[in-house]
Parts: sequence; C-alpha cells; structure tokens
Amino acid sequence: MTTRILPAVGDADAARSVTTLLSQLPDAEPAAPVGDSTQLVDTLARLAGESVDELPEVVLVHERIGPVPALELIREVSLRFPAVGVVLITTDASPGLFAASMDAGARGLATLPLGYEELANRVQAAAQWSTGVRRHLGSGGDVFSGPGGTVVTVTGAKGGVGATLTAVQLALAAQASGHTAALVDLDLQSGDVAAYLDVQFRRSVVDLAAIADISPRVLSDAVFSHDTGLALLLAPGEGERGEEVSDRAARQIVSALRSRYEIVVIDCGSQMSGANAAAIEMADTAVLVTTPDVIAVRGAKRMVRMWDRLQIRKAEETVTLVNRFNRNTEIQPALVQRITGTRMAGTAVPANFKELQGAVDSGRMHELDPRSTVKRALWTLAGELGLVKAAPGAPGTRPRGDKGPAGGRRRRGGTTGGGGRP
Repeated sequence: MTTRILPAVGDADAARSVTTLLSQLPDAEPAAPVGDSTQLVDTLARLAGESVDELPEVVLVHERIGPVPALELIREVSLRFPAVGVVLITTDASPGLFAASMDAGARGLATLPLGYEELANRVQAAAQWSTGVRRHLGSGGDVFSGPGGTVVTVTGAKGGVGATLTAVQLALAAQASGHTAALVDLDLQSGDVAAYLDVQFRRSVVDLAAIADISPRVLSDAVFSHDTGLALLLAPGEGERGEEVSDRAARQIVSALRSRYEIVVIDCGSQMSGANAAAIEMADTAVLVTTPDVIAVRGAKRMVRMWDRLQIRKAEETVTLVNRFNRNTEIQPALVQRITGTRMAGTAVPANFKELQGAVDSGRMHELDPRSTVKRALWTLAGELGLVKAAPGAPGTRPRGDKGPAGGRRRRGGTTGGGGRP
C-alpha cells in the first residue's frame, strides 16, 4: 500500500533534506513540503472537504515550523483530522518532549539528524494507525471527521461599534438554521455576551485556560447551554482574570470547540490580546465591524495594519461590516473599502437603535423582533458568510425558529436590506 506523506517544514534546507530521505522510503508518496502551520491546516482542510480518503496518511511536523508552535499545531491537526498520523521531527529526544508530543496527539517522534531506519519505522507505524482509523470511519462510527467546524471572529474597530451585537446575532442565526453553534466571549476584560442574553453563570473561558488536554467532557462542563440552544463560553466576571487566558490556551480552546460544533462565533472585542489574536489567526472568517464615521474608520485601518504587522491576518482576508449605515452619510462602504484594503460585506446594517433598545436594556437580544431591520440585516450577513443552512438567496427560506424573513431582499450587486456595497 502506498503511504502518502505531507511534510511541514519551514526551513528550505531542512525541507530538501527531509524530501530526499522520504523519496528513498519504499511505497512512499511524499508531497511537496508546506512552509508554515497555516498552509498545512488549509491544505488538510481542503483535502478533507473532498473526502477523508484524500488526506495523507502521515504528516511530518518539523520542530521549527511556525507561526503556530509545533506542539500546538500537532494538537490542532489531531483534533481536526483524526485520520492523519502525525510525527514530530525534533533535535530533542528527551522523555519530557516525547510525553508532551504524545499528549498533543503525535503518533511518533523522529530525532534530527534524520536516519533512514528511524524515519521508516515512525512513518510505517503512523501509517498503520491512520489506516486503522480510516477503516473504523468507513464502518460508520461516530468518530469526528472532516475539516472541522467553521470559526468566525467578530472584532470592533473601536469600542461601541456593535461587535457584540453582531456576534450574538450571527450565532443565533446559525443555531436557528439547524447548525450546532457556540458563541465565545473573548473580550476578556469587558465582555458583555452574558448581559445581552440574560445569563447568570459560574464558569467561564478562564476555567479552561490551565487545562492541557480539553476533552469533550471538560468542554461541556465549561459551556453554558442557553434556552435558544446556543452553547456559550463566556468571559470571566472579574476582568483581571482575562490575563490567565494565553494565546496557547486560546488555540486549544478554539480547536476543541471547532471539533465539537459546526459553527463557532467568537466576540473578540476591540482590544487585542494574545488570546483573541490567536483566535483571529485561526478563524475561517474574520469580521471587522465599524461605523461610518471618521474615528471608527481610522480605528479599522489601524486594526488592519496591526494585524498585518503581527502576521495575524492580511487585509484582503478580512471582511469589514459597516454598522449604523445611512445612505446620507459622507462615508460610504466603498470608501471604507479603499481606506482599509479589506473586503466589504455585501450587507450593511442600518442605523436603527430604537429597534434594539428594549432588547439591549432587558438583556433579551435573542427575543429581538423578527421584523427588526437590524436583525434582518445581520441574519442576511450570516447567510452571506455561509453560517446558515438555507441556500443563500433562496426565495421563501428562513432560519428555523424565526418568524420573520431571514434577511432583506437581495438587490443586484449583492446589497441587501438597509444598504451595502455600491
């Protein structure tokens, strides 16, 4: 049987060395090396989207891969693609690293400089394990397979632009359409998701921060099951405890949620920390919310540039949403697009706070009137982002549980509801 091998090696010289040695293994079919963690996960997700059988049997992860550290990358791959056997390539053969790599989900460890016999043995063992898992998957077991759930982050260009409202409504739309959905509050110092949904809670995201291996049981103990069916993972009540959630912890938490829920919406607030930066980097879609005023648009531009400098996300990979849109304002979506260099959402949210005030003040945002133009615009955005099961633009379709239209009438050019990209 041919063993397909995908090396993930950042250094060009190391990649050539690994590829040369792999080409000598019998019945091996090595793919071209991928140069970083993002490329590896994207490649595996694309292959898994076609079929689990398209995935390579073995992935080799070099210790100096980046930007995600090797052990964190192994953990994410093993959670999202359990049919793949992962082998860590490292200069450190200590028992401590061996135990840590096994805890992360690796199926073996090969030491540098690589030797033919050791590499062949590790690859063979990982390939045999992968084959056994696929045989189990093919028998109709309940083991999770595929690229994992969709992660969407929502960030505000500055405070008060409506990021939390957007995140809440996107998650509600996904849940109402029949998806399993989780809403996470990573605005760690001043998160308001609990207040928007009238939730009294004891556990928060902080309770998962110190856990090395987040099992489904541990995760279910930390999330709050809302009346709407949403799973809520909330910010701590004491803002200073937000510092306990590191970028490493955030990666583990997001990976665990992605493996359990079809849609994960994360409210990242408007202040960058290591935790929400990691979430934005891992997200399938990053939404940046702004209002059509000079201060907010400057904030959006500043945020996009910071993400680019820190290699969190490129501007063209970011979707900007204009909230409180009015056709009479001087700043229109097309201008925001030129200033930020981002992609604009086809939907803009109209300025109509009167519709929201009662729901905001009572903490019953999930009971917002279905006829609300704001709700209709945000649920239309959910369809645009692929978060609802109803076919986008299908006449007469609406998310389950909503008594009103799923979104505004779609016009030529992709604009909906209260306005959009000219």
